[in-house]
This record gives sequence, structure tokens and C-alpha cells, in this order.
Amino acid sequence: MCATRAEAAAPPPQADGPVDETVDWPARARTLAPLVAAAADEIERTRRLPPDLLDALHEAAMFRMMLPRSLGGGEADLATFVRTIETIAMADASTAWCLCQASGCSMVAAYLDPQAARHIFGPRSAVLAWGPASPGARAVAVPGGFRVTGRWNFASGSRHATWLGAHAPLFEADGSPRLGPDGRQLQRTMLLPADQARMHDVWNVVGLRGTGSKDLVVENAFLPEYRTLRAERVMGGVAWQDAGRDETLYKFPFSCIFPLGITSSLIGIAEGALNCYIETQRERVTVSGTAIKQDPYVLSNLGDAAAEIAASRAALLETVDRFWDLTERGIEVTFEQRAIGRRTQVAAAWRAVRAVDEIFSRAGGGALQLSNPLQRFWRDAHAGLSHAIHVPGSIFHAATLTQLGEEPQGMMRSMI
Repeated sequence: MCATRAEAAAPPPQADGPVDETVDWPARARTLAPLVAAAADEIERTRRLPPDLLDALHEAAMFRMMLPRSLGGGEADLATFVRTIETIAMADASTAWCLCQASGCSMVAAYLDPQAARHIFGPRSAVLAWGPASPGARAVAVPGGFRVTGRWNFASGSRHATWLGAHAPLFEADGSPRLGPDGRQLQRTMLLPADQARMHDVWNVVGLRGTGSKDLVVENAFLPEYRTLRAERVMGGVAWQDAGRDETLYKFPFSCIFPLGITSSLIGIAEGALNCYIETQRERVTVSGTAIKQDPYVLSNLGDAAAEIAASRAALLETVDRFWDLTERGIEVTFEQRAIGRRTQVAAAWRAVRAVDEIFSRAGGGALQLSNPLQRFWRDAHAGLSHAIHVPGSIFHAATLTQLGEEPQGMMRSMI
């Protein structure tokens, strides 16, 4: 049965209680880390987060970290978000990936119709997942809303999501594109209950196996207009000042959030790989009879890797702290500053993965064994680096263009 405005007028589900504003989210993540690490083998095998781990994450309100406080969320600052995701990734990359993606998606609650936001994000177990649209996705205007059809890829966390997002171009009832004042076709993001989509399990991969990044298929589903929002607010670097929010977190372009979460995951993976090496290789002796702790080449490589991880983290946090400070003081972060910040973020991601490579290269043949968790850190790191937001050519090109006084266009601009 299609949702109606009358149904939405019924009392919405309520959150199980507001999140304490004094929560130390990284500390909470450290408390959860042993449970996350213990589930890593099962996550790898079943390609999903197990129910007991999900229960623990919901009990700790981890999926509510970036929700507005008015909806019982944590409204965490960006540096806290970065540190929290990194901490979880040190234990398991798929869990961190699901958490950072869902946290970014949950920020749309700040821009939704308030009643719809309470209905979607009220329950403790609320999780929103989405992915980019395949060609052919469309939303056709009908009385009260839209009829939506299409396929959306790489919807990380969709296996445990309660709601799904579908970004689509708008069409009039006669099939003609709905255009904005600038002549461009308008888009909206539709939020629908998870049971309104069919999931295609195409995510059988070598790394980040537990993210459940499936394809979603929707066929002629009715979406009431109050459960949609302008896609410009959730896709491509458009600031949200027009949404009437004055909290610092919700003044950031949405395009900032996902790269931060993914890069934080990669830095956490690298730190986890280093810890794993130290734990599993501490007493190792090479075939030549040299103890690892006495091999200068191994020690040098590990030292380089540790320095690269620390440098990646420092560079990312410096950018985050600077942008947060500017925004909090009411100073707009310029496109050039954002472009340079994205360049820093991409460079940090690549440095972190190079550190994982250095660590893995010194672990010997035993690291290839599936029983050795180090190989999973290596696979997860390279899977994460394959994400489109980490393509250095476009980002570096765009950042340098802005410094030369030119405005990047097209795909280069949309990546900032």
C-alpha cells in the first residue's frame, strides 16, 4: 500500500531516547572494537554484519552519530566523525564502511520534512542506505508525489538498512523532463522503505566483503513528495545554507562527508594492519635465522609505514579542523579551499594504502594464509582505494586549476 500524507500525520515512531551531548564517540568506538574484531571472520564469510554486532552498534547509537540532536542524534563534529570511523576500521573495515556511509546518509534528516524525518529516523534501528543511479532511473510526477523506477548501484549497508534512498531525474506526467529556471533537468532524492526495493546481490568481491553493497531495483513505486528532497542537497558540492539550518555540521557541502568517512576508514585499516603485524610477527624468525626485531630492513619499512599513517591522519585532521573553524565563525569555505582539501584527502588515502603495502611486503609468505588477518587488511585497503572519490588525476587537476584561477567543469567539478 502506498504511503499517504494522512498516514504520515499519525504519531511517528519515537527515538529510544536522546543521545547524550557529552558522548565521547571515539571512546565508545574503542569499547566496541573488540566485539567488531571478533566478528570480522563471520563478516568476511557471510558478507554482512551479524545481528549481534548490529544490536551492539544500535545500542551504542553509533548510527545516530551524525543525526541532528533534535531527532535524538549526536550531531558530532567532523573531527570526531573521522576519529570514530578510523577506530572502528582498525577492528574491521566493512563495519567502518557501513557506519560511515550510513552516517553520511543520515544527515539528510536535517533537510527533510520534519515529520518525515521523525518517522524515518525515530526508531533506534533506523539505517538509511543508497547508491548512485544507473542510466534510465526516473521519477515521474503524479498527484501527491512521484512514481519511481530505476536501478541504483553500490548501496553499502543495504542488507541491514530500514530505508533506502533513490536519486533520480524528474519527468512530467507526459514524459517531458522537468526543468529548473536554469534550463537543467531537476532531480530529487526519494526515501522509501527497504521492502519497496528488490536487492540484487552482485557484491561478491575480494575486499570489503561485508559491506553488502548491493544493487537496488525499484519498479513504479509511489513516493509521496514530503519524503523527497532536492537532490542538489545530497549530491555534488552544493552547500545547504538555503535549508534553514544554522548548526555548523549541516552547513558543509554534502560532498565533503563521504570522502572523509572513506579516507578515515583507509587510515584505520592501515593502523589496524600495523597493529596486526606487530601482534602476529613479533616473534617471527626469517628463513635466514634473523629475528624480525633485529632485521634493520624490516624495522625501517615498518617505521616508514608508521610515519606515513601518522602523516595521513595529521593532514586529514588539519584540513577538517580548519574547515570546521571557518564554518563555525561564519566564513564560507571557498571552492578553491575545498578543492585543495579534497587533494589533501586523496593524497592521505593513497599514503595510507602505500603504508599497508609496505607492511604486507615485510610479513612473509605466512601473510598470504587466509587464517592470517593481515591479508584481509591488505585486500580491504585496496578495495577502499578503488572507490571513484580516490581517483587522483581528476582531483589533483581540479585543485591545481583553481589555484591557477580557472574553474574546473563537468566531472572534475562534481568530485570536489
